[in-house]
This record gives sequence, C-alpha cells and structure tokens, in this order.
Amino acid sequence: MRALTYHGTRDVRVETVPDPVVQDSDDIILRVTATAICGSDLHLYRGKMPGMEDGDILGHEFMGVVEDAGPDVVRIARGDRVVVPFVIACGTCFFCLLSEYASCQNTNPGGGAALNRKQLTPPAALFGYSALYGGVAGGQAEYVRVPKANVGPLVIPEGLADEQVLFLSDILPTGYQAAVNANIKPGSTVAIFGAGPVGQMSAACCRMLGADRIFMVDHHPYRLEFARTTYGVHPIDFDEQDDPAEQIVQATGGRGVDASIEAVGFEAKGSTTETVLTTMKLEGSSGHALRQCIAATRRGGVVSIPGVYAGFIHAFLIGDAFDKGLTFRMGQTHVQRFMPELLQMIQEGRLAPEAIITHRLPLGDAARGYEVFDQKREDCRKVVLTPG
Repeated sequence: MRALTYHGTRDVRVETVPDPVVQDSDDIILRVTATAICGSDLHLYRGKMPGMEDGDILGHEFMGVVEDAGPDVVRIARGDRVVVPFVIACGTCFFCLLSEYASCQNTNPGGGAALNRKQLTPPAALFGYSALYGGVAGGQAEYVRVPKANVGPLVIPEGLADEQVLFLSDILPTGYQAAVNANIKPGSTVAIFGAGPVGQMSAACCRMLGADRIFMVDHHPYRLEFARTTYGVHPIDFDEQDDPAEQIVQATGGRGVDASIEAVGFEAKGSTTETVLTTMKLEGSSGHALRQCIAATRRGGVVSIPGVYAGFIHAFLIGDAFDKGLTFRMGQTHVQRFMPELLQMIQEGRLAPEAIITHRLPLGDAARGYEVFDQKREDCRKVVLTPG
C-alpha cells in the first residue's frame, strides 16, 4: 500500500510499504477513505517529539470502511463505515471504566520507558505518534490496522459525508473537551489562545454551549477573520497587541474571563529567554501562552489546556494562579467518551466541523500538504487527504 512515512525533520514521503494485517483477535483492517493533517502532526514534522524512527507511518485523524476483522470483533463488521478515535483504549482497565480513555493502562506498556519515566503510568497508545505513544502505525495511508476495535471505532449512519464526521477522530472532541473542562455554559465569557484547528473547534463548541463572549488570540489574520465570521469571536492579534490578557481584562470590566482555553501548546511563541532555553534543551516548553491565560482569567476561574505540553517550563506564575484560586484542567482527549454525543450534534446541525477545511489533496500530495499547513501558506486552516 501507499503511506506517508517520516524520515526526519520536515522530511515526509509517500512510499510503498507492506499492507497491514490482523495481528490480534480484536483488530480490524480499515480501508482509509479520508484522513487529515493535525496540528499535533506538525510537532512530529518539526522534529520536536522523541521516539520517531525513519519509516514510521504518520496520521491519527482518519476514517474508512472495514475490510477485515479478527474473530473477537463484535461491535462492527466488514463493510461498516467508521470513524476511529486517535486514542487506543482497552475498555476494561481502571481508567477506561471511568471513561478516562486517554489514560488507558494496557495499550502502551512501554510508553514510560520511552522517556525514562518508568515511575509514571504511561499514556494510552495513539496512532502514528512515536514510540512514546506505542509506536502504532498511523492512518495517513491506504489501509491501517486498528487495535481494540470493540472500543474505538464509531459506525457512521448513511447520509453524512466523510468531511462532516472525519474530525470526530480528534479535533472536534478535543475542542469539546476543552470547552467542557472550561465549564462553559450560557452567559460564560472565555478567551481562546490559538486559532488553529483545535482553537477553532473550541470556539465552535463554546458558542454551541452558550458562551456570551469569546475572545480569540492569534497572529494570523486569516484565521482570526474566519473565527470572527464563523463563530462570532472577538479577535486579538498579538503581533499588534503587546498584552492580549490586559486587553481582555479591560474588556471584561477589570475582572477577566470566566475561563481561558490554551490551544497552542509547547511551541507557543515566547520570550527570547524561552527560545534560547528550549533550543538548548534546558526547558521543555514555552510558558508564554499559559502566563497569558493566568492573567486573563478571573478569580475562581478555569484554565483549560488542550494544547500539547512536554517537559517543564519556568515562570509558571504559580503564585498568581494560587492567589486567584484558579482551576487547571488538561490532558489528552477521552475521545471515545464524546464521539456519540458529538455525532448526534452534527446530525442535528448544531455543529459543522467541516467548515474549517481549506485544502483537499490526494494522499500522494501529502508532503506538500504538510509544507503548506506548517508554513501557513494559502490561508491554510486544515488539510484533508484522500487515498486512491
């Protein structure tokens, strides 16, 4: 089959690789009909994540048709059209029984050792996301093996196009979990830092949940303008505004927003000091966006963090957070928990996640898709790839 493979920083290639086969009794083999490039994939593309090896198949947002199934697969059958969550979960461990699927303790037993952190329970396995997350081949390919198929894949009813439901695999549940973690309800005020795909989905979900005012901070005018016209946000360009948090506090009567959503992650544009420290590997992540969240959020408010972080940061401002009595909620998305209700919202017309798509490319042009998305060319918001 043809698949997109990793070969180092900013070097991805569509190559011919062996077809996947059923390995465990609850595996399925999926013929991929649509897959997307996620903002998290850019961390890999830029060489920022450990545990990547030449030839690794990328991609964790995908859907398709079941071509083969192991003997213990009972929830889906050959011929079913399904969306696959990016988190791989067993469904039976302590965490899965709490619906905390991203903490599954059985799908990634070697994850802690990948970072010399054997004392920690490793995270659940993810598709196409390095040895740290299980080394499972991803879905930017013609076919993909899907483990634990009784727990993850969601059957899609007729009448819905791939593009309407593809983002159930990651960015829509991630944006929704961010909004739920932020305790968004009718009348809430919220600041979203980052206008990438997760930030856009967070805005869509906050608006759906009844948020009254949504501030969005970014420095790409085309992304801010899309969010303004589509989700009714108040845009703030941090290239033009030195201190977005101060502007947000002033716009809320000196109090701050009820919640902030940090949808940027560890590659947030920070100070010169942070840039030097991260380059020298003396710091794992930039804390700039987090400091802005702390400053913009009112006393007793919530900081919700769907953005990916790694390692440690300096200048966390724990004193400010303590003084304000802030609550922090963060982590990988428990995708399986939210997929069914989000599918219903799409069917009811309450959510239209496909609106963010700007680029539709064949799988053979995936390398160009990565380059355009990474460099924010052609007003790129989201790239969808189709095999065949």
